[in-house]
Amino acid sequence: MDAQLLLQARQLSVAEQLELMDALWADISSRHAAPGPNEAQMAELERRLTEHELNPEDAVPWIEVKAAALSQIGR
Repeated sequence: MDAQLLLQARQLSVAEQLELMDALWADISSRHAAPGPNEAQMAELERRLTEHELNPEDAVPWIEVKAAALSQIGR
């Protein structure tokens, strides 16, 4: 990575850095170039899938998760 470019990005405000990250990620995504999960992430995904398959009743529907989250932030 270009050290000068990183230095310039670090001089941005946090809000501007987040905006830059969002723009970069949107560009990467639009080119279908986002990296897949690494080996450790794949292992964790497989572990979670196995756990779900063994105990499907433990899953909480998205609508309940969303409602709980929104109630915690007062919406």
